[in-house]
Amino acid sequence: MAVLTFELPDGSTREVDVVQVLNAGYAGRSQDDVAAHVAELAELGVPGPSVTPALYPVSPYLAQQTERVAVQHGRTSGEAEWALVVAEGGELLLTAACDHTDRELEVHGVAWSKNAGPDVLARRAWRLADVESRLDEITLRAWVGHAGAETEIQTGTLAELLTPGYWVDVLRSRGDLIPGTVLISGTIPMAPGVDQFADSWRVELADPAGGDVIGLAYDVRPMPEPIG
Repeated sequence: MAVLTFELPDGSTREVDVVQVLNAGYAGRSQDDVAAHVAELAELGVPGPSVTPALYPVSPYLAQQTERVAVQHGRTSGEAEWALVVAEGGELLLTAACDHTDRELEVHGVAWSKNAGPDVLARRAWRLADVESRLDEITLRAWVGHAGAETEIQTGTLAELLTPGYWVDVLRSRGDLIPGTVLISGTIPMAPGVDQFADSWRVELADPAGGDVIGLAYDVRPMPEPIG
């Protein structure tokens, strides 16, 4: 399984042996907006969920802290998200994440597409308790890189998404609020006209009140051509 290490603002670290990863989907706070998004995706051939918000288990080894993501073809992309991490003793951490998804596979099944790429997590985190009172002010942004030039593709605040507290209640009701759990939040809209099939992705969570920024960045690298 994956072992992740997070540095907290006070300089201490938390090592987390990942036992399960859950990816939230269709997790906007306005479920009317979510319903409109499901309809848009249906026109693109992406099957809708039976309920919203949705929750997709993925293989634990897909939680990674990496600067490079290997892909099989040119139609994969990330999504700016936050991640809730349950550390030892049930301590709850919040960090930045990017869910790298296979868009070709997505039309055959969202759960399959989520298992075809990693969830990249930042190497720093906040204690959820330290920022929970101002979560809606925290910004979430993403940039894509093409030929060395970056373009912003996502920008918003955590007010657009269901809260970590909502998912804590869901995990507790399922018996899944256990150390080693990683829950990825779902994402915010992408800017129209920006090519998501990029050479690199960068994601930041920023706390305006505390003045702190948690970020991650990785390159997207094609795998060699197969033989056979």
